[in-house]
Amino acid sequence: MAQGNGLMFDAAVVTHQGHVRKLNEDSVFANAQQGLWLVADGMGGHRDGQVASGLIADAARKIAGSASLTELAAHVRQQIDKVNGQLLGMSNGHDHMISGSTVAALLIRDMEYCCLWAGDSRCYLMRDGRIQQVSRDHTEVQELVDRGTITATEAKTWPRRNVITRAVGADIDLVHEQTNGKVQPGDCFLLCSDGLTGHVDDQEILSVSNWSTAKNACDKLLELALERGGNDNISIIAVNAMMRMATVVVDKP
Repeated sequence: MAQGNGLMFDAAVVTHQGHVRKLNEDSVFANAQQGLWLVADGMGGHRDGQVASGLIADAARKIAGSASLTELAAHVRQQIDKVNGQLLGMSNGHDHMISGSTVAALLIRDMEYCCLWAGDSRCYLMRDGRIQQVSRDHTEVQELVDRGTITATEAKTWPRRNVITRAVGADIDLVHEQTNGKVQPGDCFLLCSDGLTGHVDDQEILSVSNWSTAKNACDKLLELALERGGNDNISIIAVNAMMRMATVVVDKP
């Protein structure tokens, strides 16, 4: 149980190779004292996906203490931009040699949160018995849904549903999408790679996570994904936010 400014966090992390992949190309980072959690999913089918996601997690470890959420978010973007430049340099302009990774980061400071992402790794917020996908997938299929070309139901089985349109290491001018909001005591946040959401839907994530410890939620969701095939690497970070109780000191008479 870690503490932040005004909040306490019950947080847990799990990452698994799955049943099909030879390597785990996902990387995770968690620092509750800093209020920073991150999931990165190395691009499947490209060389060094594991290296790409690992560079993002390593970059997060270099982020020093920040005075505000705005400052912390700026540091995270700067570090991701540095990794983007590294990966572009590694590819040397050859599309078939791209090393890339998605990223989804959750930042919490002073009763506010920020979610930064690129790709299809997701950030969810569960509040008052409802689940909301805070991030928006950067995928071909999401663009088709947004344009009304296909329905959300059709998107689940669309042949190119795993084609991402934005990733660290794939864009010279990487644009991080970002959203901010207020944190309420009792909020449950969940970051995950698509190895989870390929097998477990949003309502199941809500059902498992509601009124559960972070560790139990991570373990149960991983179990479900593996039971249903585990076709990809699976990474999950659960963060439950609670109000920190003030310590009262009573002087003896």
